[in-house]
Amino acid sequence: MDTKSKELIESFKNGLIVSCQVQHDDPVYSEEFVVKMAIAAQWGGAVGIRANTPEQIRAIKKEVDLPLIGLWKIWHDDTDVFITPTLDAAKAVWQAGAEIIAIDCTGQLTHEGRPAYELLPILKKEIPEAIIFADVAHYDEAARAVALGADIVGPTLYGYTQETKHIEQPNLREFARMCRDFKDKAYVIMEGHLYTPEDAMKCIYLGAHAVVVGSAITRPHLITKRFVDLLTGYQSNWLEAERAKH
Repeated sequence: MDTKSKELIESFKNGLIVSCQVQHDDPVYSEEFVVKMAIAAQWGGAVGIRANTPEQIRAIKKEVDLPLIGLWKIWHDDTDVFITPTLDAAKAVWQAGAEIIAIDCTGQLTHEGRPAYELLPILKKEIPEAIIFADVAHYDEAARAVALGADIVGPTLYGYTQETKHIEQPNLREFARMCRDFKDKAYVIMEGHLYTPEDAMKCIYLGAHAVVVGSAITRPHLITKRFVDLLTGYQSNWLEAERAKH
């Protein structure tokens, strides 16, 4: 990793990265809304932004002066791999202005029939100057991603794969193990199932370089549904809406 990339990631230290994403079928969908969320995040002291699609990345970069983790969610009915699943998608994210590219690095098979993690070494070769954020679901996938050269690793997909889909809360013990074992090889950032400042602080205490929070800050319809889910006695699971394909 070159000095510039290292300095960029170091700027995240102990900070909050806000995931500012909006899907076409969200009730709050508009390009303006996602940009306003990013502006609000910067105003509030966020150290970085995570954003989806080349269009939204470009729009945010015009208005917000923070490092950006970019991805492109592309859904197919025959796979659960949806975070930047192809080289073309990764290149589009990079060309849109993201300094960091987030990709699925799980063992799940993509729409093309290959393990998702196989994209990592290809991407490192095709765009060597890019910082790669490996989204994984558990410790073993994190270990493999680090071995393949990921610059950043995080359990973003914990709860989104077949073997972890029953999960509602982060596995903090496993995350602490990631922080201990990989701290000298890659940056470990916590993402997923964080809903309060106290949740985020626990992860920093356990060794996270930084934390990413999305739905709990930037998706008001899901925040509302989470409250309603509890108030109605858990008659429906709000997480199903968060995990839905779009």
